[in-house]
Amino acid sequence: MKQESAVDFPGNYRLHVALTVANLEQSKQFYEVLLGVPPVKERPRYAKYEPQDPSVNLTLNEVDEAVKVEGGSAHFGIQVKSVAEVHAAIERFKSAGIKTITEEATTCCYAVQDKVWAIDPDGHKWEVFVVLNADVKDELYAESGCCGPEMVSLKTNKES
Repeated sequence: MKQESAVDFPGNYRLHVALTVANLEQSKQFYEVLLGVPPVKERPRYAKYEPQDPSVNLTLNEVDEAVKVEGGSAHFGIQVKSVAEVHAAIERFKSAGIKTITEEATTCCYAVQDKVWAIDPDGHKWEVFVVLNADVKDELYAESGCCGPEMVSLKTNKES
């Protein structure tokens, strides 16, 4: 007997990301800004986001020990369809007092992109980006490096 999902979402697949966080309340503030929606479920030390766009099942799981990101994930990202959507993300971060790094016409992953970077309270790096040219020659890519501007200036999440 075939059973269907109790949860509806666009498409046939949806990405699930589970992150450990040191302070659930701080992290919820960041992810509400990043995703533009509040959690759909909250329990002690747990919050779940299920935005339709981007279609993701993101859970935050609070832990007692400090979260160590170094050597773990490189970064996460949300690909959008326009420069205007990147600018809207910049404005959301700015309004929330979250520091950002903006890159325009940068070569990354063999493509030209506009993007904004922000770091959540536990050090997880996020980019919101649009691909402007999907096919960049290898020699251009080799000169530019990839995926991750110097994040030192974003170590403290809030504007001072």
